[in-house]
Amino acid sequence: MGDRPILIAVTPDGRADAVHRGKDDVQYFVEPWVETMTMKEFIERIGKNTAESYYLQSQNGNLFSTEFLSTREPDSNEGDAASEFVPLQPDVPAEISWCSEALGKTPEAVNLWIGNNKSITSVHSDPYENIYTVIRGSKKFTLIPPTDGWCLNEKFYPHAQFSRSSPDAELEILPSPPGGPPVRWSSLPDRELDDALPVDVKPIHIDLKPGQTLYLPVGWWHQVYQSEETTIALNWWYDTETRGLSWAVLSTLREMAKVENNRQ
Repeated sequence: MGDRPILIAVTPDGRADAVHRGKDDVQYFVEPWVETMTMKEFIERIGKNTAESYYLQSQNGNLFSTEFLSTREPDSNEGDAASEFVPLQPDVPAEISWCSEALGKTPEAVNLWIGNNKSITSVHSDPYENIYTVIRGSKKFTLIPPTDGWCLNEKFYPHAQFSRSSPDAELEILPSPPGGPPVRWSSLPDRELDDALPVDVKPIHIDLKPGQTLYLPVGWWHQVYQSEETTIALNWWYDTETRGLSWAVLSTLREMAKVENNRQ
């Protein structure tokens, strides 16, 4: 990767895209602070015992973008100049042939993820069929089927982002301007999720090791931990139709519980 700039998510506690309480005692859905650095600088930072957490999670096609995947030549996985990781593209297939055949489409995005156990992915569901492969380290998935989504106690939260007042300042929560749409998110605790679930809800726990791949169907709720060592993973997102019976069923299951605005 050399001196190519990459975008890295930074949080005070490893919880990016998660619910945090601000200084005004209001709970917000907070996105991470994003810093630009080289891969070498990033690897050095996650190898140190720093107070803050660093995670390569830029996603949305950081390795292969939607535009490239929809226009590329068959069997080609090079040439997406908009990617942050052009030098890595020859080492990663732009699609998984058996999955594309089964789903009847090409991937929507291909992403690279690098982090360690300081970072945790808050429980959520995605509108994609997800093929997730670990290259190094391990990932611990907690999986909850769409039929149990009612127990995650979703609420609407005002949006915010972590920010710094100066390069050396501590991160603080900066609320977004008023009038923006609230974010729907689970209100259950990230690090004690199992203890907060009802006794009749039995999540599935999977420890994904190097060389192993998880198929995560659309609509399944998932929370992800990483191993202490630097963990590297790839995933292929396949878009799902936002019409039809399957999407209607997922939407109905998600709407089984009332969702309230949360300003507490």
